[in-house]
This record gives sequence, structure tokens and C-alpha cells, in this order.
Amino acid sequence: MKLTIKPEILPQFIRQKVAENDAFGLIEGWCQLLRESRVYQIVPHIRLIRRILKQDKELAGLVAALLCNWVCSLRLYPLFISSGILSREGFGREMKSRLYERFNPSFKDVNDLRDIFYLLFNDKNDVHWIDAIPLREWRAIVGVLARQLAEKDRNRLQTHFQNEGLFAIEMLSIWIAAEDMEPELMRMEPSLLNADSPFVALNREVGDWLFARRQGNIFDDSHFQVMFEQCKGLIERLQKRGAQVGSSLNVAYLLERLSQTLERLEKLMAIFASNRYLPRRILLLTGCFARAAADQHSISRLWKQSSKLIARSITQNSSDHGEHYITRDKKEYVSMFYSAAGGGVLIALMALFKIYLGSVIDDKVWKGIAEGLNYGLGFTLIFMLHFTVATKQPAMTAARFAEAVERNPQGKALNMKLAQLLVDVFRSQSIAVVGNVVVAMSLAALIAFIYQHQTGQVLLNQEQIDYQLHSIDPFAGTLWFAAIAGVWLFCSGIISGYFDNRSHYLNTRMRLRQHPSLRKVLPFKYQEKLADYLYENYGSIMGNLCFGLLLGLTGVVGYLSGLPLDIRHVAFSSANVGYIAVSGHFDFVFLLQCIAFVLLVGLVNLIVSFSLTLWLALRSLNTEIDSWWAIWREVGRIVKQRPLSLFFPLQLEK
Repeated sequence: MKLTIKPEILPQFIRQKVAENDAFGLIEGWCQLLRESRVYQIVPHIRLIRRILKQDKELAGLVAALLCNWVCSLRLYPLFISSGILSREGFGREMKSRLYERFNPSFKDVNDLRDIFYLLFNDKNDVHWIDAIPLREWRAIVGVLARQLAEKDRNRLQTHFQNEGLFAIEMLSIWIAAEDMEPELMRMEPSLLNADSPFVALNREVGDWLFARRQGNIFDDSHFQVMFEQCKGLIERLQKRGAQVGSSLNVAYLLERLSQTLERLEKLMAIFASNRYLPRRILLLTGCFARAAADQHSISRLWKQSSKLIARSITQNSSDHGEHYITRDKKEYVSMFYSAAGGGVLIALMALFKIYLGSVIDDKVWKGIAEGLNYGLGFTLIFMLHFTVATKQPAMTAARFAEAVERNPQGKALNMKLAQLLVDVFRSQSIAVVGNVVVAMSLAALIAFIYQHQTGQVLLNQEQIDYQLHSIDPFAGTLWFAAIAGVWLFCSGIISGYFDNRSHYLNTRMRLRQHPSLRKVLPFKYQEKLADYLYENYGSIMGNLCFGLLLGLTGVVGYLSGLPLDIRHVAFSSANVGYIAVSGHFDFVFLLQCIAFVLLVGLVNLIVSFSLTLWLALRSLNTEIDSWWAIWREVGRIVKQRPLSLFFPLQLEK
């Protein structure tokens, strides 16, 4: 039965719970009152509780004694070492536990402090009212109760609190040292095999600190502060190494838990460094426990927290590639154009083969599969020949943009840097689109002209021309289909990052170099080259192949489900315009209109894929952009001062 406490009956409620010796019921009632309060009522209600206790000193003394006896009867250290720290069982077991808890809640023991917090903060939205109460309001209530607590009870509470806290510190330091032998971490950082690794050294320092603390001796903590910094640096290094040697969700989960454990150890040692326990630190730690208890009721928060861990490794791989897609001088600009032009040649041929497939395959499912393979193998070939597909760039450059946000402090300098990066990205994207579109359209028109000249027949009949015109009409769902293609572009970047990460994690290079079957069919020199190539390009190959299959199968899913699903890609649309321009004998104005429609498709492709990738990259790096408006102002200033730099490698700052 849900407990409801009205402010007007609060004094009677407090006296009733004191008479019943029900400390848990008292705290539960207070939490329920605050949970059901409106935002503007929360602080007045907490002040009402303080005023009741302050005006009735006898009642305050009874409440203080009740809470003291209750806390002293509980084991505190399990809460200290577990609440707010990722479960040691791993993401999968934790997710299963929370799902099962929804359908069949476990028994909660009001004598177990972890269960008590779980019951007190039983709503995933409790964090809102917890954060709405200033720390000074909690300190005021604690002060009122502390003044009415007998000296004997105060000493008993302090001794119990200290014993539990020091034991928790000992357990946490042992856990951190034990992670030193985790096989995954040793794979990423062989130096952990040393007997004096930072984790083990920290455990020894904590042991000395605990001995001195229990004996009441003064301990110089300067050395273990150095150990803390070394441990933090090692964890950061391991997180970055994940992008180089490969990571997994379990490894990312382990590193995050290790970081949280180290942070908890540091907080507890700061609290128990002396006999004067500062209420502010204790209340801040209690607030962390309360928020963690509320988060235990949320499945989505666990999923977001865990998915963000592996996303960081994936987007790190993307950002490393993204630098290659940004042009900052004339040489890079020209190179990008030639690379995109080469991609345009293959795209024109791929578009022609797609038209051929449509004429020989009637079954929509098989046609979609064939078109997906055409796309996928074609994109893969474009990559292997070092050509460029313009729309593949945003998934890489957006991750590079997010990395720039993470590496720099917020402020005007960052806004200028990001604005310049946006201008560089726009210029690079523009010339890549021009290279793809101009060459694909020109070669398609040339092929259609040669075919018509040699055979005396147009390449496309009127039905095919009408279909291609309809496919680029922005008023016929084309922009929606272009947005779907943008989503698949975003997904292809994630797929590339995942397989790059997987390749590093499995050490594909050494596996293939030593593969017994390859050794039988290839000379060792070529086996090495194949191993090196696949190790470095595995992610990009799989990303391009999967991207093509996603494009081809989207129409199949739409056909089978009856949903409006299809794709429009700027490069293929431009090639199709080239084919219909010759086959249909259109006037120049209508041709310009078709080109404008194609560029509109490209704009939607780029905006959707860049936005989604940037959102994921910022989230995975746990960072955000303070003000887009400030960045766009800087972009405007750059364009005003150096307008040609937006499209050409001119007026660039050295």
C-alpha cells in the first residue's frame, strides 16, 4: 500500500513512528512527502521538517536517538563498496537482473542498507527531487539532530561509521589490485605483469594508511596521492589503448567499473582521513548512493550507460579515419577531387548495371538482393582503389569534430576552432560531391550517347525515364528516402568502427600471418601483405559492403511490409540523370532542375548522416557543445572575411 504523508499531519506522523520505533518508516514517509511534492514545494517541505524538529527539542532528541540506534545496527560497508559502481557480474547479467526484477521483485530486507536505499528511492525519477534540495538544507537538518544527540550515542555512531568505512576502503583497494591480473587488461597493457604496477602499489599504500589510521597515528598521504594519479593515468591509457588494440563491451565495462571503484576509494579516504567527519562530504556521498538507488529502477539508463562505453571505441576509430577526409590546402583539395572523380566513374557503371538488373530480374526480392550486392561490391571496389564516395565522409568527419570538442576547453577559442573545422569539412564535402556528381553524370551521358549512336536506340525507354524522374522528385517522397539513405550512411560508419575495433581486438594481423591454411596457398611475403591489408582495412571493407546491402534490401523490406521504405543516394541519382538526359532529349532548363533535385538529395544524405554521427560521437565521449549559435556566428565571420575558403582552397589562414 502506497504511503501518503500530508504536511499538516507531519508532526503526528513523526511522533507515531518514534513511538513504534520504526526508523525506516520515518525516513520512508519523509521521502514519499518530497517525492509527491511539486517542484516549488520541495524546499518548503524539507524546511518544515527542520522547523518541527527545531521547535520540539524533545522530539528531535527522540528522532536522533532512533536514527542513531538504527544506523548502528546496520552494516554500512556493503553500500559503500557497491552503490553507484557497475556490477561485477557484467552488463549482461545486470540487465537480466533488472528485467527479472520488474516481473518478479526480490525480497527486500530492511536490515540491509542496500535494500533500504532501493526501497527509499523507488522511482527512477527520484533524482529530480533529490537534486532540487540544496545541500545546506540537508546540513541544517543534520545539525538539528546532531545537537540533540547524546554524547554517548554520538561516539558510538562515530566508531561504527569509522569501522565500516575503513573496512570498505580495505575491500576497495583489494578489488583494484585484483584487477591487475585481469587477462584483458594484461593484453592491452603488458606492464601490469610487473609486481609494482600502480594498482598493486596503491593497495600497499592504502594498507599502510589503514594501519596508521587504526592506530591513531599521523600518516603522510602525499605518496598515495601520487599513486592515485598514476592509477587514473593508467585507466585513461587503457581506455585509449582500446582504440588501438581493440576493445569489447566487457573490457569497456571493466574499465568503467575500475574507474568508479578508484573514485569511490578516493572519496572514502577523504572522508575518513581524520576523526572530524565533515557533514558536507558525507551528505554528498549519501546523495550519490540515493541517485544510484533510483537509477537501479531504470533499465534504459543502464543500457545508455553501457552502450556509451563501447561506442567510444568505435567512434575513436572513425575519428582517426576522419582526418583523411578533410582538405586544408590546394594539394589535398585537388587530390580529393581526383579521388571523388574516380569514384564517379565506378558509380556511373554501377548505376548502369543496376538498370540492367532491373530489366532482367522481375522478382522484387531477388532484384533487391542483387542490387544490394551491386552497391556493396561496388563501394568496396571504390575503397580498394582509393577512390571516394562523398556521402561516406560525414560518418568519419563528424567523429573527428566530436574529438575536437573533447580535446579543447570550452570558450571562444574552441568555437573558432570548431567553426574553422566546419568550413574545412564543408569545402571537402563540396568538392567530393562535385567530383562524384559531375563525373558520374558526364560518364553516364557519354555511355548513353555511345549506346544510342551504335545501336540506333535509346538506352532507356519511356517507362524507365518516367521512373527515374519520379525517383528524384522531392514532392514524391524522395527526401524521405534520402533521409533513410543518410541513416544507413550513419550505420555504415558504426559498422566500420565496430569491425576496426574487432580487428584490433582479435589481432587479425598476427592471426593471418600465422594462419596454416594461408601458408599452404600463399608465399610468406604475400601472406604478410594480405594480413597487413586486412588488418588495416577490415572495418572499411565491411562498412562499405554492409552499406551497399542495406541500400539494396531497404526496398525489399518496404515491399514485403507495405511500408514507404526505399533509398535515394546522390551519386546514383546523378548518374541516372545523365542516362535520362540523353535518352529523353530534355531541354537545358529541365536538366538544371533535375540537377538541383539531385543536389537536394545529396544535402539530405549529408545532413542526416553527419547529425546522427555527431550526436553519437559527442555522447560516447561524454561531452557536449555549449552553443551552436556561437559556432555558427564564428562560421559567418569566417565566410564574411574569407568567402572563397568555403568552396575553394583559397584565402586559407596559415
